[in-house]
Amino acid sequence: MGIIDKINPVGGFSDFISEFRKPTPYRWPILGVSMLITFTIMYQIMGETMIGPPARPNVTYITSFADNRTDEEIIASNLENQKTQDAIAVLVEENEEAKRELYRTLGRASGMDVETIEREAARERANELAAENARKMEIRRRAGLLEEPVATPAE
Repeated sequence: MGIIDKINPVGGFSDFISEFRKPTPYRWPILGVSMLITFTIMYQIMGETMIGPPARPNVTYITSFADNRTDEEIIASNLENQKTQDAIAVLVEENEEAKRELYRTLGRASGMDVETIEREAARERANELAAENARKMEIRRRAGLLEEPVATPAE
């Protein structure tokens, strides 16, 4: 038994007729306003039309480089950028070393074994650097940028 079989408009229609036949003074204005609201909503819904898909947007690309750069200009730009990055890395490392010196001073003032803590931190940094390098080498190997190591026969 489907849901359509359960719907029967006869009961609702007969209730409407029995209520509408009662002599109330406002039945015609109420019916008129109800029909006006219904038809207005239906007109608004059915009046919306869309012809075809919307127009494609006009995209303007903003580039930082000239379109006709030569390879030499690209290489020079890359080298200049690398010098800037190296200078930034030096400044960051100097800042990190200054922070480490502050922590050493604070640790000594607090009575901590600063040398042991520093050795442990250096070991952790070295392990992180080794793991990062291994990850990069694995990526390069998978990309085919590195040759597979050649096994030499044992002597």
